Amino acid sequence: MAPINATALNGSKEFSPAKKSLPEVDTEGGSGNGNGTKGYSYETLLETANFLLSRTSIRPSIGVICGSGMGSLAENITDAECIPYEEIPNFPVSTVEGHHGRLVFGRLDGVPVVAMQGRFHYYEGYPLWKCCLPVRVMKLIGVQTLIATNAAGGLNPSYKIGDLMIVKDHINMMGFAGNNPLHGPNDERFGPRFPPMNKAYNYQYRNIAKELAKELNIENIVREGVYTCLGGPNFETVAELNMLKMVGVDAVGMSTVHEVIIARHCDMKVFALSLITNECVTSYDQDDEANHEEVLDVGRMRQDILRKYVSRLVSKFAELEN
Repeated sequence: MAPINATALNGSKEFSPAKKSLPEVDTEGGSGNGNGTKGYSYETLLETANFLLSRTSIRPSIGVICGSGMGSLAENITDAECIPYEEIPNFPVSTVEGHHGRLVFGRLDGVPVVAMQGRFHYYEGYPLWKCCLPVRVMKLIGVQTLIATNAAGGLNPSYKIGDLMIVKDHINMMGFAGNNPLHGPNDERFGPRFPPMNKAYNYQYRNIAKELAKELNIENIVREGVYTCLGGPNFETVAELNMLKMVGVDAVGMSTVHEVIIARHCDMKVFALSLITNECVTSYDQDDEANHEEVLDVGRMRQDILRKYVSRLVSKFAELEN
C-alpha cells in the first residue's frame, strides 16, 4: 500500500496511510478484562511490523521509548520519518498530555533507531499486553536494544528534582497482584514461558551510562537505583510511599516495568532511565502535592541534557554491539 498525503515537515516525512484494522484474537477464555487473556497473535503483529517496514527504509537496531514530557528526545533524530499511531494497524492511541503519539524512524548519531513519542499506560484503560504491544513490534522489525525512559517521583531522600536515575532493577508491584503482560498462553516465537528477570537491566549498558555521565560532567545528577511501577492514575499516599521506601524502592512511576518484561521475554537488551520530576511526599506534615504539570516542566528543564545523553548512549551501545 502506498502512503497517501505525505507531507514534509522540517525535513521529516509524515505518512498518513489508509488504516487497516486487524482483529484481536481470543486465547483461552479471553475476556479482554486486562488480565492478559486476550491479545494479538504473532501473525497479526507480523503484519503490523511489515506495514511499518513498508513505510520506511530505516531498519532500526535500537528502540527508544520517550517518557512523559520527554518527547524532545526524538528531536535529535535525523532523516526522520514520522508515522502517527492512529495510522498503524493494531496500535492504541496515547491520551496523556506530553505524549505526542507517533513512531519516529531515523538516525541518532548515525545509528538507525525508532522512537516512541508517547507510550500507552494501564491507567488509560489499556490492558498490560496492549501497553507493551509496540515492544514486540519493535523486535519484529529488527530492534535488538530497548532504551526506556520515564518520569518518576524520587523516593530516595538523596534524589533531587531534575536528577537522572539509571534503573538497575525493578519491583513489579502490579505483578504481585497477578497483573502481568505475559499472563495467558505463551507463544514460543515471542519467547519462553518462564523468562528470568535477574538480569533485566543490562550491566554493560549501565556501566557505559555511568562513564558517559562523567564524560559529560553530569555525574552529579546521575544516580542508580530501583524503580517500581504502580497502576495510577492517582499519585501515591504517604503510607504507600513509606511502604515502598522500606522495601528498597528509589523511584516510583506508572510505566516501564511491563515493557521491560516483554523486551526481556523476546531477548532484547534493556537500558532504562528515570527523570526525577518530583520529590515524593513521605510525611503528613508536608504541604506539597504531586501533579502532572511539574512532570512536564522538569522534562522541559532537562531536555537539552537528556537529548545529548541519550544520543550518546545510543552511539555507544551500538558501538558495543558491533
